[in-house]
Amino acid sequence: MRRLSSLALLLALLAGPAAAPAAEVASRPFVLASRAPGDHAAVLLEVQARLGAAGFQVAGRYEPYPGATVLAVTSDFLKGAAAAVPGASYAAAQRVTVTTVGDEIQVAFSNPAYMQRAYRMRTDLSGVGRALAAALGRLEEYGSRSGLTAAELKGYHYMVGMPYFDEPVQIAAFPDHEQAVAAVVAGLAAGRGGTRQVYRIDLPGTEDALFGVALSEGCSGDAFLMKEIDFKPVRSTAHLPYELLVSGGKVLTLHAKFRIAVNFPDLSMMGSHSFMGIRCAPDAIEEAFRRVTGAGR
Repeated sequence: MRRLSSLALLLALLAGPAAAPAAEVASRPFVLASRAPGDHAAVLLEVQARLGAAGFQVAGRYEPYPGATVLAVTSDFLKGAAAAVPGASYAAAQRVTVTTVGDEIQVAFSNPAYMQRAYRMRTDLSGVGRALAAALGRLEEYGSRSGLTAAELKGYHYMVGMPYFDEPVQIAAFPDHEQAVAAVVAGLAAGRGGTRQVYRIDLPGTEDALFGVALSEGCSGDAFLMKEIDFKPVRSTAHLPYELLVSGGKVLTLHAKFRIAVNFPDLSMMGSHSFMGIRCAPDAIEEAFRRVTGAGR
């Protein structure tokens, strides 16, 4: 026994100290692709061309306010990955943005790896991020000072009492998927609640249809919300637009208190440019969506 112990000790000494486990890498909500002087319209055309060449499909385009353009992009891979996990259909659209800030044009996109973890997906979306970076560039991740690890994102909520990813809001219920989709399509076409359809993505092999929704009225309005919370030098335009998910006969949306917080995790609760400044928004967004389906006032 003594000989075996001595041999084990010698091997341990030769091997050196045990390596510490690698620190888990934190990620941030958005990726800044480029920033430089330029013409907004020209940069937008170039971005669209590069996305197409990289195999992405532009599902919709949205200009929430002057100087900001959002392109909702998808692919067969993204749709399949989003369809693989119940509730993760929100990730079928990645958001690419062109934003004019002063004299520069900022091109950015939502971080697929961050979204994958926040939406508890099984499929690794890092390849989607690499494809977007190859097409558009990659300067840095941003949107959070220290970022969030995969473990933190898996169970993310802003604070005690705030909703999680798996606590969506049920906006309405219909006898079947077809009637639910028809109600949402009609409500958005009519502009109920100050809404407009930005895109629609149907998920293969499911009864899930994801709608990107522009919001323009009062406290639910995208311009109102972003003026308060998107104030840093590098803009987080890729937070928009919000989504309605028709899943079977149910019309769902991520709770705005989660949807906002997961993209702005450093936002303070009180003070200027804080959650307190948009405290009316979550209920207003929910009510706008209820009006889309006819379930609201």
